[in-house]
Amino acid sequence: MATFTPIKNQKQTKGALLGTMLYAVNAKKTTYEGQSLVSGFNCSAYTAYLEMMTTKQQYRKTDKQQFFQFVQSFPEDTGLTPQEVHQIGMELAARQFPDYEVLVATHCDTDNLHNHLLVNSVSFKTGKKLHQNHDDLVQHRRVNDEICMAHGQPVLESYHKGQKKKRALAGEYRAAERGESWKFTLIRAIEDALLYSPDRESFIQNMEYEGYKVQWSDTRKYITYICPNGMKCRDNKLHDDTYLKGNLEKLFAYRAEHGFTPLTPEPPEGWLGQVEKADPLAEDLISLGKNVEKMGDVPSPLTPHSWTDSKQKQREARKKLAQGHKLQSEQEQEMDLTM
Repeated sequence: MATFTPIKNQKQTKGALLGTMLYAVNAKKTTYEGQSLVSGFNCSAYTAYLEMMTTKQQYRKTDKQQFFQFVQSFPEDTGLTPQEVHQIGMELAARQFPDYEVLVATHCDTDNLHNHLLVNSVSFKTGKKLHQNHDDLVQHRRVNDEICMAHGQPVLESYHKGQKKKRALAGEYRAAERGESWKFTLIRAIEDALLYSPDRESFIQNMEYEGYKVQWSDTRKYITYICPNGMKCRDNKLHDDTYLKGNLEKLFAYRAEHGFTPLTPEPPEGWLGQVEKADPLAEDLISLGKNVEKMGDVPSPLTPHSWTDSKQKQREARKKLAQGHKLQSEQEQEMDLTM
């Protein structure tokens, strides 16, 4: 039961196309048992960007919509191998976009295997611009089900426009029927983005590559996510305090201090536990610093009394006498004078 979802990429520029491609073909995401699961339909996988741009220039259609992105996602218990999932993605590209260049990348670094399909907005055969509407989406999903059935996968009953059966929330793509929730899909997207994000800026960018818009402002208490299906969700509604704005800020501060390598494990007890352990010590240091600052108003300590030269000599002479040493004549005279 693979879902087929359009990703609304807000930025439609040449740079956005290239950035989305680089994210999709990331070797750490698309490599399985030494095999790269990246292919091009009507183009070569690793020259797809140049070929798409050449097509646009050839037909002088280099503005406005640059590309379309779709995600074909499979549940965990399908029994399909990453190679089979990749093949299904290629078959869908061939069926639905026969005259367009399509980059297909299979991500196998998460619990649910999924394909990213990036489709050029201009046909390399006719120069016709690709347009997508609700009826096109229904057709894509119907063909997606047909291909899944051919691979022995169960599918849902036909979906019709305006169907209201078991729609838990407006805008969800048959979430109730498929046993999925857009909110849990959002959580998986956040966790996936965090695997590759050393800081807030890269996290927001990685979320955008998956079709999510992130509203993260220093002046607002919560982070707000806008999902590809148009649903909005605050960080405090994600069933886990780990994703709260304050905790993510601590995470990125921790990674900045200790260094960060994508896909590497966090400390054994988790980054949040490590930060919480450090917090009491940090608070103590801050308190100490404040107390030291306040000490600027305290008068300086009394200076010790300094002995004159004659008194110092007398002290040294008494010490030597107590130890059995014979005093010199000058010292004897001084001792007599003081007695």
